[in-house]
Amino acid sequence: MRLIQKREEMMAVATALRNEGKTIGFVPTMGALHQGHLSLVQAASENDVVVCSIFVNPVQFNDAADLQKYPRTLKADLALLEKESCDIVFAPSAEEMYPEPPSETYDFGLLEQVMEGAYRSGHFNGVAVVVKRLFDIVQPHKAYFGFKDFQQLTIIEALVKQYALPVEIVPCPIIREDDGLAMSSRNRRLPEQHRALAPEIHRILKQSKDVLKSKALAETKQWVIDQLNAIDAFRLEYFTIVDRNSLQEVEEEDEILNSVGCVALYLGDVRLIDNIEY
Repeated sequence: MRLIQKREEMMAVATALRNEGKTIGFVPTMGALHQGHLSLVQAASENDVVVCSIFVNPVQFNDAADLQKYPRTLKADLALLEKESCDIVFAPSAEEMYPEPPSETYDFGLLEQVMEGAYRSGHFNGVAVVVKRLFDIVQPHKAYFGFKDFQQLTIIEALVKQYALPVEIVPCPIIREDDGLAMSSRNRRLPEQHRALAPEIHRILKQSKDVLKSKALAETKQWVIDQLNAIDAFRLEYFTIVDRNSLQEVEEEDEILNSVGCVALYLGDVRLIDNIEY
């Protein structure tokens, strides 16, 4: 496994691989790797070469404290990737990725105005900035993203379409702990008492599929909200059921097919997201 930290070196290696006719599978991450990330690396092994990036992207954080708290575990991450089918790790510094303050602006219309976009101003522009730069540097044939960050996945699909980028986006399923909690780098920040409560998020979402069989859509949404609010340690930001493609809220019963229920809440000072397909 090769570690590359310079943008120009990564571009040169990627160009050489493409010239050799090799296919490149790419897994962009912010490090603090867990089995969810590793499942993406495993999926990317269908390509000739697997590249994983580790870069905590400062321009997608609207909260400076959240950026500061984000775990950075490069040594441990490299040890995990060494055991997987990862060929190259691209781990640039912020100065390497942003020698000048980024000035790119992207417009995703209604896709970025709901859910995460409504609560995290500028977040998706920051995501698009780094993903577009990483795609230009790594030059992948396929890039792998987890469904847990469902809105981010949809935004990136829109980015590729808008700019006709020569990369196929491959959505991958959520990987969960044995108790149902969606794997996340943020989970390691949960104290023991909060970690014990966190699986209730998935339990409630999962149960909502059964509730929907006997209750109207609006009633089901309210049931989920009430269930989450009944747990004192949870501070709910939103729960909504949206169309898979438009991300707009589903209002009619016949629109439930191809919809996703999405939730964001604070458990203590740790913000968690999850979703479920209906």
